[in-house]
Amino acid sequence: MRTLRVTTLLALATCAGAQNKGILLEDLTWQEAEKVLTPDAIVVIPIGAESKEHGPHLKLKNDFLIAEYLKREVLKSAMVVVAPTVNYHFYPAFIEYPGSTTLRIETARDLLVDICRSLARYGPRRFYALNTGVSTIRALRLSADVLAEDGVLFRYTDILKVAESAEKQVKQEEGGTHADEIETSMMLYIAPDTVDMTKAVKDYHPSPKGGLTRNPNGEGAYSASGIYGDATLATRKKGEIMVHAMVEGILKEIDALRLEK
Repeated sequence: MRTLRVTTLLALATCAGAQNKGILLEDLTWQEAEKVLTPDAIVVIPIGAESKEHGPHLKLKNDFLIAEYLKREVLKSAMVVVAPTVNYHFYPAFIEYPGSTTLRIETARDLLVDICRSLARYGPRRFYALNTGVSTIRALRLSADVLAEDGVLFRYTDILKVAESAEKQVKQEEGGTHADEIETSMMLYIAPDTVDMTKAVKDYHPSPKGGLTRNPNGEGAYSASGIYGDATLATRKKGEIMVHAMVEGILKEIDALRLEK
């Protein structure tokens, strides 16, 4: 039976016109979805903000672009069903910067719970959030706790850990986690036309309190630019190393989820 399901997944992926192992759920009819949303399926849910500040040199849709890129790479290599990308989530650290949006943590928690519960009705018990945020982890941890009570396995990317060894290899900035050397380097590799390096700056003022703030006397880390780190150190080569390591790490986590009981 499992062989038949694998064959069905591959056949649908081929019919979709791509040399992929995985399949985009959105490209299926409901009858086709019924054939692949089985108890042994892994459903990947990409998460990437499409309206969140990333300094003066990167677009508001930066995380969404990263999520879409990583999604395509996962589709090539993993036998998974990929759900539509979630473009809103929990991003409270950036709300002082126009265009930035955030959900309440309870809303972000329940958003993923509801998506997984909906799809779990048809069979799947394993879900992987392809996560591109940091603050999102707080809400995703809560989602995992709720879904565990339903007997559903829910795992997610920790963006700071999944390629940690590669980051140590390339990182030169003294610190930073947002629109910084690492994230800007990734975008120079993934979507260079969306990066304006003439506006990249170093803006790093660490603080133990809160998120980023435009107010020098405000709560949190002061950042006039919205950058937290040194974007001027970014290079395409660093981005290539980081992106490849990230894809490899995500694929390993999906493989581990497949074996979980």
